[in-house]
Amino acid sequence: MTHIKGKPRRAVFLDRDGVLNESPIRDGMPRAPASLDELVILPGANEACEALHDGGFMLVVITNQPDVARGTLSQASVDAINQELQRELGLDEIRVCMHDDDDHCACRKPAPGMILGAAADYQLDLADSVMVGDQWQDIEAGCRAGCHTVLIEPFPGGADTTAAELVVRDLLEAVPWIRALQVRSSKREIG
Repeated sequence: MTHIKGKPRRAVFLDRDGVLNESPIRDGMPRAPASLDELVILPGANEACEALHDGGFMLVVITNQPDVARGTLSQASVDAINQELQRELGLDEIRVCMHDDDDHCACRKPAPGMILGAAADYQLDLADSVMVGDQWQDIEAGCRAGCHTVLIEPFPGGADTTAAELVVRDLLEAVPWIRALQVRSSKREIG
């Protein structure tokens, strides 16, 4: 992705499971895919990522994967799934927190550490960036980092929507709103 030297870039930070790929149900709860065999990219995710890239946004996945710390998922499986998603969707980077709640790290959402780290590494303008997720932790991380927020809620009433600026059924539905943010920001810079 190209950008004007010295000018901060915009990013869309994306949660992984439930936003880009299906979350298989195990023990009545949505979980991360355990292997490439369980990886199913959600309909419209590829088109949405392409449209966001075309709109000038860097795409950075920000994902909690505590099953690695819990010993129920291998890091190799997480890495393989991430590599496949990056290849299929043209993602710029994937950042992973493999800690559990008890680790009290700065990277596990709702903490904004992964977002802040990406912003520092890539000179990203967080005020013109967006965090997209399907859980309150995603939205809270985006708010703490100073980003706009979008909640994916495929089933109405399934999540607390009060903190999100936009609530949609899937990533593709969010694309026009996200791209309009860029237009509004550009007009503000010109005006």
